[in-house]
Amino acid sequence: MTVEPSPLRRRVKKYKSINDIINGVNYAAVVEHNNNNDYNDTVCDECGSGDRDHQLLLCDKCDKAFHMTCLRPIVVRVPIGPWFCPQCSDHPPPAVKSFTQTKIFDFFKIKKCTASAVKRISPQDSRKRRRRIVHHKKRRRLLPFTPSEDTERRLEQMGSLASALTSLNMEYSDDLTYSFDMAPRWANLASYEKGGMQVLSKEDTETLEYCSAMLKRGECPPLLVIFDSCEGYTVEADGPIKDMTLITEYIGDVDYIKNREHDDCDSMMTLLLASNPSKSLVICPDKRGNIARFINGINNFTPESKKKQNLKCVRYSVNGECRVLLVATRDIAKGERLYYDYNGYEHEYPTHHFV
Repeated sequence: MTVEPSPLRRRVKKYKSINDIINGVNYAAVVEHNNNNDYNDTVCDECGSGDRDHQLLLCDKCDKAFHMTCLRPIVVRVPIGPWFCPQCSDHPPPAVKSFTQTKIFDFFKIKKCTASAVKRISPQDSRKRRRRIVHHKKRRRLLPFTPSEDTERRLEQMGSLASALTSLNMEYSDDLTYSFDMAPRWANLASYEKGGMQVLSKEDTETLEYCSAMLKRGECPPLLVIFDSCEGYTVEADGPIKDMTLITEYIGDVDYIKNREHDDCDSMMTLLLASNPSKSLVICPDKRGNIARFINGINNFTPESKKKQNLKCVRYSVNGECRVLLVATRDIAKGERLYYDYNGYEHEYPTHHFV
């Protein structure tokens, strides 16, 4: 006579022993727990230091560690989810979005009728205009940038900037932006500057206004935005640029520094250092900006890096308001990348990790 197994025995048979489970898998990892931290001896694969362990990122593939500031491009925030070091990452560079002439005009808010009028302006007329507003070099006056004469070349330059801004979900702007939830325009008064601020001369103010008018007509500086695997987005000259040429103005949203103390944006620029710290302002190019967003700073702590510098960043009082201008400090050859000292004369920002 066959005895039926009880319901309890039937339930027990459905479970596997731990030995069966271990024997059925491809591998098993045995972890020994102790009171010591397993990552106490972890060091950065780039600089060899284990300091600043709160900035060390561990690659999920090779398990090597890297300081966030030792990576190129720099990692400004701890990544969410898996992270792979540059050697293990197979991510291609950002896709370059192509723009037609019409889309470029729309992106930079250039009117077609105005742009066609620009073509009728001869190089001779343009040079006469520059001679009227620029004096001899010994007086160290600002020079307006000289746009590429080839219209197709200018479109390629503007297209590279439009593609880079689009990849960062940014809008193009050539004027400082004042939003209701940030700093109002009346807060940007040069008279608040601690110790006073140098005033832009009348001739140099005309140069600034002339360059702004050229941009609105579709005449841009001879610059290309390119992507480098080490430096990220960067800017190189697409034609020769003379010493003391006004390259661009630093553009973005204006906010109080106190509101951005914990902001992880890597491109904020000081606009106003007020006697009252609560009134100090900063430019934040995270939503709106121009080509200044992609010009890299140098590591001004090493002589080798200082040699790269070919621009200076200067704050001026322009009609009573603070403005930040990027100006060439020497002749720049075509193909040369642009670098400036992020600190200017303040020397407060730690730039050890800059290129």
